[in-house]
Amino acid sequence: MRAKTTIPITEARKRIFDIVEEVQRPGVYYVLTEKGRPKAVIMSVEEFESWMETLEVVQDFPDLKKDLEETEKAIKTGEYKKWISLDQLLTREGFILADKPRKKYGVSPKSKAKRSKKTGKTT
Repeated sequence: MRAKTTIPITEARKRIFDIVEEVQRPGVYYVLTEKGRPKAVIMSVEEFESWMETLEVVQDFPDLKKDLEETEKAIKTGEYKKWISLDQLLTREGFILADKPRKKYGVSPKSKAKRSKKTGKTT
Protein backbone atom coordinates (compact mmCIF):
# COMPACT_ATOMS: atom_id res chain seq x y z
CA MET A 1 0.00 0.00 0.00
CA ARG A 2 1.32 3.38 -0.97
CA ALA A 3 1.14 6.13 1.64
CA LYS A 4 1.42 9.51 0.00
CA THR A 5 1.59 12.59 2.20
CA THR A 6 1.50 16.07 0.70
CA ILE A 7 2.90 18.94 2.76
CA PRO A 8 4.31 22.43 2.13
CA ILE A 9 8.09 22.75 1.88
CA THR A 10 8.14 25.03 4.94
CA GLU A 11 6.52 22.32 7.07
CA ALA A 12 8.90 19.69 5.64
CA ARG A 13 11.83 21.88 6.65
CA LYS A 14 10.63 21.80 10.27
CA ARG A 15 9.98 18.03 10.24
CA ILE A 16 12.78 16.81 7.96
CA PHE A 17 14.24 14.24 10.40
CA ASP A 18 10.80 12.75 11.11
CA ILE A 19 10.01 12.63 7.39
CA VAL A 20 13.30 10.89 6.59
CA GLU A 21 12.52 8.25 9.19
CA GLU A 22 8.94 7.76 7.95
CA VAL A 23 9.92 7.24 4.31
CA GLN A 24 12.11 4.29 5.29
CA ARG A 25 8.93 2.18 5.40
CA PRO A 26 8.10 0.60 2.02
CA GLY A 27 5.62 2.60 -0.05
CA VAL A 28 5.76 5.76 2.08
CA TYR A 29 6.68 9.00 0.34
CA TYR A 30 6.11 12.73 0.67
CA VAL A 31 5.19 15.27 -1.99
CA LEU A 32 6.48 18.73 -1.11
CA THR A 33 4.55 21.73 -2.38
CA GLU A 34 5.34 25.38 -2.88
CA LYS A 35 2.35 27.72 -3.10
CA GLY A 36 0.13 24.64 -3.39
CA ARG A 37 1.98 23.17 -6.39
CA PRO A 38 4.03 19.96 -6.23
CA LYS A 39 7.77 20.69 -6.35
CA ALA A 40 9.62 17.62 -5.05
CA VAL A 41 9.26 14.10 -3.70
CA ILE A 42 11.02 12.55 -0.71
CA MET A 43 11.35 8.77 -0.65
CA SER A 44 13.82 6.24 0.71
CA VAL A 45 16.97 5.43 -1.22
CA GLU A 46 15.80 1.81 -1.61
CA GLU A 47 12.50 2.95 -3.12
CA PHE A 48 14.30 5.38 -5.46
CA GLU A 49 16.78 2.72 -6.63
CA SER A 50 13.91 0.31 -7.24
CA TRP A 51 12.19 2.90 -9.44
CA MET A 52 15.42 3.53 -11.34
CA GLU A 53 15.91 -0.21 -11.98
CA THR A 54 12.32 -0.49 -13.19
CA LEU A 55 12.82 2.41 -15.61
CA GLU A 56 16.03 0.82 -16.88
CA VAL A 57 14.27 -2.49 -17.57
CA VAL A 58 11.42 -0.73 -19.37
CA GLN A 59 13.94 1.13 -21.55
CA ASP A 60 16.01 -2.00 -22.25
CA PHE A 61 12.94 -4.09 -23.15
CA PRO A 62 10.42 -1.77 -24.86
CA ASP A 63 8.16 -4.70 -25.87
CA LEU A 64 8.03 -6.09 -22.34
CA LYS A 65 4.41 -5.10 -21.71
CA LYS A 66 3.25 -6.66 -24.98
CA ASP A 67 5.26 -9.84 -24.27
CA LEU A 68 3.78 -10.11 -20.77
CA GLU A 69 0.25 -9.66 -22.10
CA GLU A 70 0.85 -12.40 -24.70
CA THR A 71 2.20 -14.69 -21.99
CA GLU A 72 -0.78 -14.09 -19.69
CA LYS A 73 -3.21 -14.71 -22.56
CA ALA A 74 -1.42 -17.95 -23.54
CA ILE A 75 -1.48 -19.19 -19.95
CA LYS A 76 -5.20 -18.45 -19.54
CA THR A 77 -6.16 -20.14 -22.82
CA GLY A 78 -3.76 -23.05 -22.36
CA GLU A 79 -2.25 -22.25 -25.74
CA TYR A 80 1.13 -23.77 -26.41
CA LYS A 81 3.62 -21.29 -27.72
CA LYS A 82 7.27 -21.80 -28.42
CA TRP A 83 8.91 -19.10 -26.36
CA ILE A 84 12.38 -17.84 -27.17
CA SER A 85 15.22 -18.73 -24.84
CA LEU A 86 16.90 -16.22 -22.58
CA ASP A 87 20.02 -16.35 -24.77
CA GLN A 88 17.94 -15.56 -27.85
CA LEU A 89 16.22 -12.69 -26.06
CA LEU A 90 19.52 -11.22 -24.86
CA THR A 91 20.99 -11.55 -28.37
CA ARG A 92 17.92 -9.88 -29.90
CA GLU A 93 18.16 -7.01 -27.43
CA GLY A 94 21.89 -6.55 -28.08
CA PHE A 95 23.28 -7.85 -24.80
CA ILE A 96 25.12 -10.78 -26.42
CA LEU A 97 27.24 -9.80 -29.39
CA ALA A 98 28.90 -13.08 -30.37
CA ASP A 99 27.82 -16.71 -30.27
CA LYS A 100 31.32 -18.03 -29.67
CA PRO A 101 33.84 -16.59 -27.27
CA ARG A 102 36.99 -15.17 -28.74
CA LYS A 103 40.28 -17.01 -28.58
CA LYS A 104 41.45 -17.24 -25.02
CA TYR A 105 44.96 -16.30 -24.10
CA GLY A 106 47.07 -18.47 -21.90
CA VAL A 107 49.56 -21.28 -21.86
CA SER A 108 49.14 -23.81 -24.64
CA PRO A 109 48.76 -27.43 -23.53
CA LYS A 110 51.06 -28.48 -26.40
CA SER A 111 54.68 -28.99 -25.44
CA LYS A 112 57.19 -26.89 -27.29
CA ALA A 113 60.40 -28.27 -28.79
CA LYS A 114 63.38 -27.78 -26.51
CA ARG A 115 65.89 -25.20 -27.54
CA SER A 116 69.48 -26.17 -27.91
CA LYS A 117 71.91 -24.45 -25.64
CA LYS A 118 74.17 -21.97 -27.35
CA THR A 119 77.76 -21.80 -26.32
CA GLY A 120 79.97 -18.79 -26.45
CA LYS A 121 82.51 -20.57 -28.71
CA THR A 122 82.93 -19.50 -32.28
CA THR A 123 84.44 -21.77 -34.89
